[in-house]
Amino acid sequence: YAMTSFDPRYPQYKVTVDAAKCLRMNVSPTDVLSVVSGYIGSSYSSNINLYSKLYKVMVQASPEFTKDLSSFSNMFVKSSNGDMLPVRQFLILDKVYGPEELKRFNLFNSIAVNAAPAPGYSSGEAIAAVEATAKEVLPMGFGYEYDGMTREEASTGSSTIVVYTMCLIFVFLILSSLYESVLIPFAVLLSVPSAITGAFIFANLMGIENNIYMQTGIIMLMGLIAKTAILLTEFASEKRREGMSIAQASLTAAKERFRPILMTSICMIVGLMPLVLAHGVGANGNRSLGVGVVGGMLVGIICLLITTPVFFIVIQYIQEKLIAKFKLGSYRNQ
Repeated sequence: YAMTSFDPRYPQYKVTVDAAKCLRMNVSPTDVLSVVSGYIGSSYSSNINLYSKLYKVMVQASPEFTKDLSSFSNMFVKSSNGDMLPVRQFLILDKVYGPEELKRFNLFNSIAVNAAPAPGYSSGEAIAAVEATAKEVLPMGFGYEYDGMTREEASTGSSTIVVYTMCLIFVFLILSSLYESVLIPFAVLLSVPSAITGAFIFANLMGIENNIYMQTGIIMLMGLIAKTAILLTEFASEKRREGMSIAQASLTAAKERFRPILMTSICMIVGLMPLVLAHGVGANGNRSLGVGVVGGMLVGIICLLITTPVFFIVIQYIQEKLIAKFKLGSYRNQ
């Protein structure tokens, strides 16, 4: 839903200076406008030092002297001849209707509209709805801009995929150097999608929107799941080097690493429960971060213990076949 305080039906007077009459009376139109602006609005005069502090001196008429049209007859402007003339005779007043307050944004005339996503919709979906509606409704020459946190979210929303992709690339490069292989890291990375899916499932069940807090939690979740999968694949690779078969090494790793993985995951989940159950000021951000990580850990660990050994078996088998084929081709070439 959206709301705005803008109302073009506010009664007001349009003030126009009769420049021709000002010239005939030896009065500058600028002086007329300065007098009206100073009396009705305010004007800066000077500074005053008082009690070791500097104060600005602002000239302004008392409100009871500016409450009706007759007030203009009590405002005087000095002509070039030194005469004090009432400004009312130099003004043309037209009764019109318009906005009570004129606002600008980036030097353009603007109307402030406050909007919030309806229950069940995220801020990202609300931003997409605003953009779609603006394309259909706004006439030529009109545009829109976001302000506050929405402006930051809209400007960084397009970079979210890039950030996640960079995280996966860095994890892949680190794992490739760790295992000295470009295939085994996929056994670790393939465990990440199930955790991310679990995070969004739990967020949807808890009514949490996909905000910046949850996205930060997902980046942390990717690291936690990858670290847990490394415990399993590293142990399986070590057992394979000791002479075990691929399947036996994978099953042994799953059995031997089950307790450390379970203990680490439970500690992480229990440690984040205060964020999940948070309430009061700032609870939305805490719950978004906690629910995403806890949900992702629960689903991710269950899937990891089942799928990662299978991924390791398949990828290790493919790697050994490729290495054997490469060595055989090199031997034949010699």
